[in-house]
Amino acid sequence: MSVAVLVVAKAPVPGLAKTRLAATLGDAAAADIAAAALLDTLDSVANAPVAARIVAMTGDLAAASRSDEIRSRLADFTVVEQRGDDFADRLANAHADASVAAGGLPVLQIGMDTPQVSAELLDECGTALLSADAVLGMARDGGWWVLGITDPRSAECLRAVPMSTSETGAVTLAALRDTGLTVGLVSELADVDTVDDVEAVRRACPPDSRFSRVTLAVEVGRAG
Repeated sequence: MSVAVLVVAKAPVPGLAKTRLAATLGDAAAADIAAAALLDTLDSVANAPVAARIVAMTGDLAAASRSDEIRSRLADFTVVEQRGDDFADRLANAHADASVAAGGLPVLQIGMDTPQVSAELLDECGTALLSADAVLGMARDGGWWVLGITDPRSAECLRAVPMSTSETGAVTLAALRDTGLTVGLVSELADVDTVDDVEAVRRACPPDSRFSRVTLAVEVGRAG
């Protein structure tokens, strides 16, 4: 399929990764959960029938949980550094950089907070993108989990969108449509931000996934 998948990721460094999870579970457990989510996501992207696979990374991977495993998995991806002053800028720039790396292909972008994403779902989203200017998948907390665009210039509107709020999804959709784009809506998913999100996401993951195993082990440890 003539689509590139872009994963926007942050190195899961204890004390810096998943701080809202860490407030309940501790820095090390939160970073391990983040690493598991990232690795499961990368596996799904690697298995998806797409033309290019790109990761826009930030943070000190050498200090991250599961650093060696993540480095090994990234060998199958084109890795670019995130650039920009804030998250909105980094997203817009990542779309531009991914488009260049993929030779101008449409770019389907996801994060590392939805480890339940499967290769089949990415295939569905990519197929939808080929018949629209953009696709957007809302997250249950009011944000969004996937954004696909056919022209990287369309991502410029993200710079004015407040990120990580309960209105981010709606504002992003409006911003895309205000530029004249046709936007297809794809499946809504739950993402992992707090400990209250873990069970719903785990139910949507395969039982042998890293995310399932790690979060169950953390719960057992807490109970013990």
